[in-house]
Amino acid sequence: MATSPCSSSGVSSASSAGLGAEAALEIRTRSVEQTLVPLVSQITTLINHKDKPKRSDKTLQAIQRVGQAVNLAVGRFVTVGEAIANENRELKEEMSIACIEAKRAGETIAQLTDVANLDHPESDGRITIFTDKTGVVKAARLLLSSVTKVLVLADRIVIKQILASRNKVLATMEQLEKVSSFQEFVQIFSQFGNEMVEFAHLTGDRQNDLKDEKKKARMAAARAVLEKCTMMLLTASKTCLRHPDCESARLNKEGVFHRMRLALEQVIEIVTDSRPSRENEMAAISIYTSIKEFKNKVEGLRENLYFLSKENLSTMLELILELTEDFTDSAYTSHEHRERILEQSKQAKMELEQLVSVWMQAQSQKTKDIAEDLEVAILKTCQCMNELKRELHHAATSLAADLLRYHADHMVLKALKITGVEGNLEAVAEYTCKLSEQKEQLVETCRLLRHVSGTEPLEITCIHAEDTFQVIGPQIISAAETLTLHPSSKIAKENLDVFCEAWESQLSDMSMLLREISDVFEGRRDSETEKWEDQENEIVRHGQSISSMAHSMYLFTRGEGLLKTTQDLFHQAEVFATEGINLASVLTAFSNQLEDDDKPLLLLEIDKLIPVCQQLQITAKTTVQGKNATFTKVDTCIRKTKGVMTILSQVLPLSCKLLKKCGTGNGWLRSSHPWRENRLQRNTNEDSMEGKTDAFGIKSLEHHVANLTFLESK
Repeated sequence: MATSPCSSSGVSSASSAGLGAEAALEIRTRSVEQTLVPLVSQITTLINHKDKPKRSDKTLQAIQRVGQAVNLAVGRFVTVGEAIANENRELKEEMSIACIEAKRAGETIAQLTDVANLDHPESDGRITIFTDKTGVVKAARLLLSSVTKVLVLADRIVIKQILASRNKVLATMEQLEKVSSFQEFVQIFSQFGNEMVEFAHLTGDRQNDLKDEKKKARMAAARAVLEKCTMMLLTASKTCLRHPDCESARLNKEGVFHRMRLALEQVIEIVTDSRPSRENEMAAISIYTSIKEFKNKVEGLRENLYFLSKENLSTMLELILELTEDFTDSAYTSHEHRERILEQSKQAKMELEQLVSVWMQAQSQKTKDIAEDLEVAILKTCQCMNELKRELHHAATSLAADLLRYHADHMVLKALKITGVEGNLEAVAEYTCKLSEQKEQLVETCRLLRHVSGTEPLEITCIHAEDTFQVIGPQIISAAETLTLHPSSKIAKENLDVFCEAWESQLSDMSMLLREISDVFEGRRDSETEKWEDQENEIVRHGQSISSMAHSMYLFTRGEGLLKTTQDLFHQAEVFATEGINLASVLTAFSNQLEDDDKPLLLLEIDKLIPVCQQLQITAKTTVQGKNATFTKVDTCIRKTKGVMTILSQVLPLSCKLLKKCGTGNGWLRSSHPWRENRLQRNTNEDSMEGKTDAFGIKSLEHHVANLTFLESK
């Protein structure tokens, strides 16, 4: 199960403390996951306090306040959960049990943290957070599990609403298919439009909330189909009503209804997480994925010489080279690209043979020379695969770019419209053949782009583009045939215009897709620091810069991106290290404005960051000669870079938390309101919401659990 950046620190912290109970419940949405983060944070704070030797009055009071805050917020949370249970009978039993467990756990935590008035909490016989080493962990585990269950149950209500909305849309579609008069059609289509708007809102919210990027991309594709098909359904139905005996008009309309039903079904499959046996969209593996897996296996030989057989590696390479035949066998691949792909494929076989030879020697001879030879063979094999991927990328993207330029004037569509209005059957037949050829070119290009798309969401977008061209092409032809048979029909002309616009729109989408694929290849996407609320903050700016450079260096190891030579890499590593030291300086200045209790952890991470950056600087500046020495230097630079990024993965979330805690008083976090005041105000306002639920049921639950953080700044 994928986790968001926010929860990767919070929820994993809870798991390390024995709070992994929520793992049994699959959390599919960001809203549920993010709602749990502050709860995990507070519980982790309590658990960590039980092992601290220093127990000042301030510490004891803080522990008690946190425990009471947790209990009060859980009480309000439970009230809302019980209200949802009463409104949804099918969930009442499960929800009620989860609410009872949450309430009991909250009360237990409050009792265990009631230590502020005790001078010697270990000696008076009372059970507290300090004397009961496991009690607070058990209570916290129960609380986290029960709250998670309440949230997941509430999330089912959203799914139920989407299912109900889909059923209404399907029922109205059936009525639209059967209507025989314009008056009846207009009345039902008006209702259908309102239902589609509701469905669009519900599924749009769900799409944005999904954690799985692949599911999110599939949802976006299905919703795009529904959006475009709604207008097609209108004009295709009107054309069929005006020309009821026209076979091409009937086929045109049936195609739209069929496509909408498939899209509705796909949305529901994603929402309910069902996996029907007919689903095979991702069955064909891409070359990008195959090369990635192959390289992982090859690089795994550094750690274990025996974890796979040479036959396994050979089979994997054979599969990759088999997939490259999609490029070399394509009529649209240029001769130059075909030759380079074949040459690189031949080179890949040779590099693997050399790797296997050294690998077999390394299993029997444990010498330093053999180990170095193996490292060189691994690097050369991976570099060769990167070059193959580069050639495939250039072949696919250059073909797509040429095709988009060639068809930018939409001459075939314009000719179909003109000859259709003229009723020129012979000319329409000629241009429909040209459109069919164009469709085949575009479909083939989308298939090639899928192989080099670089990410699963983009791969899904390529599949969607391929399907769209495959479907809309014949629909344009049937619409053009209808207009040719009825050249004076305004409705038939309007229908053809709508389908042509959909084709043009997909060409535009394909142009954007091509740019995104190129951006991924060149390393111009997805820094985590872009998700920070305050993009002008100095820490954020340094973090973004460092992340961007690290990604460029990572792409170099794959033979991609803007760094082309080892000297480019070494220069980038030197700049990267300097930026890391600059960030350490900024963090040190920031730490001087923190309270004493907050300084140690940040200073500890800064102390780790500086020496690693200095070591990387020295490595990058050191002159080396010879292939083996260069490979070693590259490997060291990459390992040191990974070390810096590992530290940053701790520093940046910690800094974000401390920035929020400081509020606006020191100018480090730009915000219109102090953080503490916001939380206290929210806490006051929430009292009036008890017992109420909103349209989705889960929103009010999120508000109440958010209250668990309002004392975090104290």
